[in-house]
Amino acid sequence: MKNMLREPLFHFFVLGLTVFGLFAILDDTPPPASVQTITVTLDDARRAAAEFEATWRQPPQPEEIDHLIAQFIREEIYVREAVALGLDEGDAIIRRRLQQKMEFLTEAGAQAVDPDDATLEAHMAAHPERFERAPLLAFEQILLGEEATQESLVTAKADLNRGRVPEAFGLPSLLPAALPASPPQVVASTFGTGFFEAMAELPVGQWAGPVRSSFGQHLVRVTDRRPGGTPRLAAIRERVVQDWRTTIAAQLREERFEAMRARYTVERPDASEVLGR
Repeated sequence: MKNMLREPLFHFFVLGLTVFGLFAILDDTPPPASVQTITVTLDDARRAAAEFEATWRQPPQPEEIDHLIAQFIREEIYVREAVALGLDEGDAIIRRRLQQKMEFLTEAGAQAVDPDDATLEAHMAAHPERFERAPLLAFEQILLGEEATQESLVTAKADLNRGRVPEAFGLPSLLPAALPASPPQVVASTFGTGFFEAMAELPVGQWAGPVRSSFGQHLVRVTDRRPGGTPRLAAIRERVVQDWRTTIAAQLREERFEAMRARYTVERPDASEVLGR
């Protein structure tokens, strides 16, 4: 034993153990990161293939499928590493996108429901202004101006109704000589407010008037009149279904938000504090 203690090799061995022990105690190198698993499911791959086909109007080839899966893996790795670094925190775009996804999950249920006719009829009754059809008028017109006398107007109407061509009457104007079936707002944008309403009681198919616009006096011939009102459900069913789903989705979104909101205590500054008042 005494001879062993005198051996240089023994001293070197003891010194080595001491150095390695101290290194193990003082080493602050972080442990290697644990290996995470990324699983690309068949649904993931099919979804990527469907997006490819929708974009390029043809199904992907096998090598393109491999590329799509590789891109999915690359994206997943970058996303996980970014989240681990906290890069998602405070990002307005990411926050807005997450809000949209939460709202989509809430509203998706409304899109899957097929309402019956009774539900749709009740929806139409509750929101008639969304489905009312504006009245329409089609007409021809002649501008006779402010100076036209009552006698000249009566004579012109009689001649026109006997078949005389409109071009023989009226003043030069950039106004259209005729309008196809149009709602009140379109007529008002051309002839001024009240022109449409002034023709409401005129007969169809004959020259009548005068009707006053912001340009003066006109003789008009109504060629088509279509009353407004709410059409029957059968005529606009798809439109009502979509409007019903939009309304229900909005209600679900707000109800779901209020339920989530109730789980939080919110501390916030007053508006006057923000404005420094």
